[in-house]
Amino acid sequence: MRIAALASLVGAGALAIAPVAQAFCGFYVAGGDAQLYNDATVVVLMRDGKRTVLSMQNDYQGPPEDFALVIPVPVVLGEDDVKTLPPEIFARVDKLAAPRLVEYWEQDPCAPPRPEYAMRGAGGFPGGPVPQAAPAPAEKFGVSIEAQFTVGEYEIVILSAKDSTGLDGWLRANEYNIPAGAEPLLAPYIESGMKFFVAKVDVEKVKFTKGPDGQDRATLSPLRFHYDSDQFALPVRLGLANANGKQDLLVHILGREARYQVANYPNVTIPTNLEVRDAVRESFGPFYVSLFDHTLAQNEGAVITEYSWSAASCDPCPEPALDLSELVTLGADVLPSYADSLGQGEPVDPGLEWRIPSEFVLTRLHARYDAEDLGEDLVFEVAPPIAGGREHLQSDGALERGAVPQGSGNNQFQGRYIIRHAWEGPVECENPQRGIWGGPPNKDGSRNEDKPTPTVARQLATADRSQNLGSFVTPSAGKILGVAVEAGPEPGADANAGEGANAGEDAKAGEDAKAEAGAEAGSSPDAAKSGGEKADGGGCRCEVGPEGPSAPVHLGLGLLVLGALTQVRRRA
Repeated sequence: MRIAALASLVGAGALAIAPVAQAFCGFYVAGGDAQLYNDATVVVLMRDGKRTVLSMQNDYQGPPEDFALVIPVPVVLGEDDVKTLPPEIFARVDKLAAPRLVEYWEQDPCAPPRPEYAMRGAGGFPGGPVPQAAPAPAEKFGVSIEAQFTVGEYEIVILSAKDSTGLDGWLRANEYNIPAGAEPLLAPYIESGMKFFVAKVDVEKVKFTKGPDGQDRATLSPLRFHYDSDQFALPVRLGLANANGKQDLLVHILGREARYQVANYPNVTIPTNLEVRDAVRESFGPFYVSLFDHTLAQNEGAVITEYSWSAASCDPCPEPALDLSELVTLGADVLPSYADSLGQGEPVDPGLEWRIPSEFVLTRLHARYDAEDLGEDLVFEVAPPIAGGREHLQSDGALERGAVPQGSGNNQFQGRYIIRHAWEGPVECENPQRGIWGGPPNKDGSRNEDKPTPTVARQLATADRSQNLGSFVTPSAGKILGVAVEAGPEPGADANAGEGANAGEDAKAGEDAKAEAGAEAGSSPDAAKSGGEKADGGGCRCEVGPEGPSAPVHLGLGLLVLGALTQVRRRA
């Protein structure tokens, strides 16, 4: 089944299909004739034992009318199970896991050497008054109100229903203009015994601002809720109600001592540690989406792993790694493993400040699909550790390529792309030391101790997808990917001992590789055991620090209303 079938995640955030509909797992319903669509959403899942904590951030555009969001959940949620969060936490998680671009300059081969050092990051480092009952009696439609309470600007009702027609009728009778075609999509959840979390928003408690297009825009308080279920899944099918073209889905999972992948769709890792041309500095987003689309074309229907690393460390870091307080915000305080040590009102043992973050793995999964047919909900499973995208040389002297299985080791995989600048000054010493990379060389010729900092790729759903991947990458990277590239020298190739064969490669390398289409267009852990191709350059003799440029928070992908779990047939 194609990943397009995941279209249930698609912009169900729209009541009328907007030009930029985005993806999420339930749908919005608006009061009266209001028309709304989701603009940007970030989702974070935590998993420990049978407990799932789901946090989501929602932006919407539309007239300032009351509206609600409908989310299928496996159990009746209580007031203590739901809370609002500060929006900044989602930008933190997204930025840490986003694809990154690093830029290295070869240091003066004749400058006095500085001490060698190991790469960093190798391992792990409430409620208010109860709202009034709905005007239309629930019993008339076979709908039961299981619970109702208020959290922040949300008036929350937990519903159960005997059939989808009744639930559809109740929502419409209570003046919720639900998307056309939603009723049959509700049926599988009702048949499996799911409940429905309906969070109505009181816009008098929401601040609106005018967006660039003149429309009212509001950022709602992020929601967090938790529940227990044998299955770890993300319901996606309700989003079919408003599918509109290709959609992006980003899922961030914080798993206790484990990374996750999907169990019912193919998995592939993004090609990483590719050398790119200098122009990518100004067009990192278009480069990355062209690489992503190329990878998906070579692995139809796949969900792509872009990041899997300890939550307590990163290398290179666009900003500091997550700390204990942020993990508590995202739900560590309600996980079974930490109930005693992080219980409400209990002082936190100082020793937990590092230990608990180091026990979590942050994984980022990325899918892109359309609404061609009905898909399965995403089901997640524990996956073995992998590494990749590090400035590490392997035993053959080549830079690490692809995803390398780690056995029982730590997860250290990331989408990382490199601009290298070979030394262009004089080389007048007897024994020059080539291939030492760092920040821009100092004017006095000494080696620069500054730490190169990464740029991260965000707003990917709206990035320009019209450009050719071969225009971004170096010839040897084109050979790895199986794409034709423009003629040109390898950045930094002349500066690396043992890499002379790469110096002077041109478009012919890409043309030859085109015949090998599929050569590491994407890699799975099983397919990447050797670590692979010759490096364009690089090694461990550089350091990338935690500081980095910030980027605006707008994923434009919308995973909005997420809910829980329906029984899903495991993909053969």
